[in-house]
Parts: sequence; structure tokens; C-alpha cells
Amino acid sequence: MVSDYLKQNTAEFHDAAEKLLSADKIFNKTFTLEDYKKIINTNYLMLLHSEEKIFRMLSENFSEKLYLNKRIKLPLIEKDLVSLALESQMATRNLEFANEYEALGAMYVIEGSTLGGNVIAKQLSKTKGFDEVTFNFFGCYQESTGPMWKNFKEVLDAEVAEENYEEALSGAKKLYMFLLNVN
Repeated sequence: MVSDYLKQNTAEFHDAAEKLLSADKIFNKTFTLEDYKKIINTNYLMLLHSEEKIFRMLSENFSEKLYLNKRIKLPLIEKDLVSLALESQMATRNLEFANEYEALGAMYVIEGSTLGGNVIAKQLSKTKGFDEVTFNFFGCYQESTGPMWKNFKEVLDAEVAEENYEEALSGAKKLYMFLLNVN
């Protein structure tokens, strides 16, 4: 299954992203509002430079099966920027996906960050100093987070043939590299 293949072959990138964004501090309750601003800004830049391109690359087949209209996150993270007094920006970096499989691989990274973001939002909502924070991006699917992730993985696994695994992995790596170097 391509979802297992992506998880296995992007583990080092996932770990590097968690380290870059100080994720360990979330669970030991030393994560600060400044740390949160960094994580939101980094995810904002990732979405700003990729979300529309990913969605444009996907065929109508994926649009329906993945409920793409429910997966748009850029407007949500822009609300977080406003509430945190962070500035929005213009897309200034070149990030392109060669085909639909690369786009799906990149989407795997975004959907994975949403899954992890739900855990982050729950943890931070119990952390001192986060009482006034609205988790628009990290809480985007609310109670539907699990079903949305399951839907994404099922469609990915059903639609991506083994001969396209490397292309999907290429897209995931492109987005992880962007995320790790965007700051």
C-alpha cells in the first residue's frame, strides 16, 4: 500500500520536521506562544506555496473521492495568522509538482500534518498560555479528523498503483524539503 510506503520512506523527514518545530515541547508543556507562532507560520508558508497547486493537479476523480472542497486549509490558517498578529505573505518560492502522483504525495504530508495537528490542538488547549488561541488550522476537521484521514489513505491506496509509488514519494519529499527549508 502506498500509504505504508510513504510513511516508511518519509519517516526521517517527519522526524526532522517535528524537531524543527519543537514538537517535543508540546507534550512536556514547555511549548510557548512563540513556538506556536513558528509552527503556524511554517505550515502557512507550506500551504501558501502548495495547496492550490496540489488541488489543480488532481483529476476530478480525486476531487470527488477525497472531498477536496472540505480539505481546503489555507483560509483557516490565515485566520490563525490574524489571531496571532502574524503577517500574511505572497508566494515567492517555486514549488511545482510534476504530475498527479507527486501532488498526492505532497497531499499526504499536508493531511498527515492535519492528523498530528489535531493532537497538538488538544494538547495545547490544556497548556497554560493557550487559553485564547483558536485552532482553526489544527482543529480544521474537528471530530471528523479520523474519518478524513481514513478516507484519504483508502483513496490513496486504492488509486495509486505500485509503479507510481516513487512519484508519490517524490512529491512527499518535495513538500517535506520545502517545509524544512522555508524559514
